[in-house]
Amino acid sequence: MGGRRRVELASYVCEFLELYPKCELYVGCDSQNYRSYTVYVTTVVFRFPDNGAHVIYRKERVPRIGDLWTKLWGETERSVETAELIRNETGANIKQIDLDFNTDPAYPSNKVLNASAGYISSMGFKAKAKPGLLMAAWAANVLCH
Repeated sequence: MGGRRRVELASYVCEFLELYPKCELYVGCDSQNYRSYTVYVTTVVFRFPDNGAHVIYRKERVPRIGDLWTKLWGETERSVETAELIRNETGANIKQIDLDFNTDPAYPSNKVLNASAGYISSMGFKAKAKPGLLMAAWAANVLCH
């Protein structure tokens, strides 16, 4: 997660999976509001079968999104767009899309969970939310801050 090399996503995925065909792919996104802008980080995690992972990401800065629903839906859209691009251009299987949303109704992100998970499922992907091991969402969170 510390490199800054730019890559073309589809060709990078193909080359990486050619070298490590047993890797599983996870996609996730997180966002963070700052004073005048919102940062989105979308991640693709290549999970090695025994231990470890390799992460690539896209970080973007947009004008501040004050509405929580809109900001979180932006995470869902970015994750699905990335997963679709990988699937359509490489044929690779996406193990799951990690949502940085909580299954506990006490958390504000829970309001978006059902809509996001339903959308992701309708697009042919598996969605997973907190609590649980969410590598792609965790990586995105780290890179947002």
